[in-house]
Amino acid sequence: MHALVIASNNKHKVEEIRQLFHEHHLSIQLQTMQDIDCYDDIAETAETIEGNASLKSLYIADKFMMNCFADDTGLLVDALAGAPGVYSARYAGEQKSDADNCNKLLKELEISTNRQAHFKTVISLQWNKKEYLFEGIIHGTIADSPRGNNGFGYDPLFIPRGETKTFAEMTHSEKNKMSHRAIAVNKLLTFLKTVL
Repeated sequence: MHALVIASNNKHKVEEIRQLFHEHHLSIQLQTMQDIDCYDDIAETAETIEGNASLKSLYIADKFMMNCFADDTGLLVDALAGAPGVYSARYAGEQKSDADNCNKLLKELEISTNRQAHFKTVISLQWNKKEYLFEGIIHGTIADSPRGNNGFGYDPLFIPRGETKTFAEMTHSEKNKMSHRAIAVNKLLTFLKTVL
C-alpha cells in the first residue's frame, strides 16, 4: 500500500477528493496533513494557479520526503478580466470567508450582463521526486444570488453549462461527476494506475 498525502487543510476539498479515490479502489493510503502532524499554513504566494499548487506539494515533499499532491483552484469571470482567478480564496480579504468572497463577486457583477465564468483546478503531484500536473476546467455562469447549502467557496453562485442548479444545490455525488476538481482528480487517478 502506497502512502499519498493530500497537501490541503480544506476539509471540504479533502472529502471530495477522498470520495473520488474511494470509487477507484487504488492500493493507496490517502493521508491528510494532520495525519503526518503537519499543521503549517502553506503560503500561496505564486502568481498562477499552477504555481500555487506546486508550492504546496513541493513544501510537503521536501519537508516530509513523501509522495503528495496539492490542488489550487480559481474562479475566472469573463466580465472581470479573469478575476478573482489566483486570488479566489482571498478575494474579499485574508480572512478567506466564502460568504464575503461571494458577496464581493456579486457586487462587482451588479451592472454586468455577461455572467460567463469558468473554474480551473490544477493538481501538482510529487511522485518519486518528479512533478506531474493535471488540469480540470468547467465552464458556466454566475447566478444572480447564492443558491443551495452544499459545497463551499463559490459553489452557491456557479451554474455549470447545461445545468440549472448551482454546485451548492447539487448532491456531492452530482457535483463529483462533473466538477473541475473531479476532472483533474480523475486525470491524476488515471496516471496513478500506470505507476502503481
